[in-house]
Amino acid sequence: MLIKARGLLAGAGVVAVAAWGTIAFAQLLSKDAVMQKLKERMPKTEITSVDCDALGSFCEVVAGNSVFYTDSNGRYLIVGRVYDLQERRDLTAAKLLELNPSALLGGAARASSDEGDTPSAPPAARGVERQASAPAARSTRVDVSHLSEKGAIRWGSGNREVTIFTDFRCGYCKLLVRNLEAMNVRVIERPISVLGTRMLSEAVICSNDRRKAMRAAYAGEELPAHAGCDTSGLNENERFATQHGFTGTPVVVRADGAVSMGYRDRQTLEQWLNGGA
Repeated sequence: MLIKARGLLAGAGVVAVAAWGTIAFAQLLSKDAVMQKLKERMPKTEITSVDCDALGSFCEVVAGNSVFYTDSNGRYLIVGRVYDLQERRDLTAAKLLELNPSALLGGAARASSDEGDTPSAPPAARGVERQASAPAARSTRVDVSHLSEKGAIRWGSGNREVTIFTDFRCGYCKLLVRNLEAMNVRVIERPISVLGTRMLSEAVICSNDRRKAMRAAYAGEELPAHAGCDTSGLNENERFATQHGFTGTPVVVRADGAVSMGYRDRQTLEQWLNGGA
């Protein structure tokens, strides 16, 4: 079920009301009153915060490391993901990353099993696997040769080859790409959704010209939504990143499998690509 409200889209989840559009908002409660209503109706859930200002006619509710939504009267409960269609941003994933920076949030919201009656989130959209309860240890050397072309954007030229894991809303990723474009190197770029940008990654991967779409994404330009193309390559990228503890971006993988986490300036990057530490 898809729910649209003031440019936002909530979906890929279990919605506790049959038709959100029929809810009347004639008598809206303050966020403190909403929190009190939720505490009365969900006594086993420790509500951390309620924000009724950011998302139009409904409220974002934080309970520990879980995020869900309710109407402004505190009556109806929505479990799922909220997307900003204008910004092409997964707001739920971005909030979860804010709450738990160590988690790779390619999947949907997740509730801990010990949180009483806190609602559990649905499976991730389009088959993206959810993050495990604890991220894997970071790998210092990996094999990327088995990853498919479905989730890859190839660009650049030269004798050296490098694989990078990026997020199109990551400023340091943009700087890294700018440096690599000025270097004699072939690049295999693999998007992962760390900042809630899964929809944007899909728009790039589904483009007829991935390289051009990638440039547009980094520039913050509007991209057409994909029309049901195969995005399993993004699932593969995110699953690989999770397995190897890539909890942030950018991540650079050298031809010999050595891993560099984070941004490096051009001179340092050149030295590392040539075999330096």
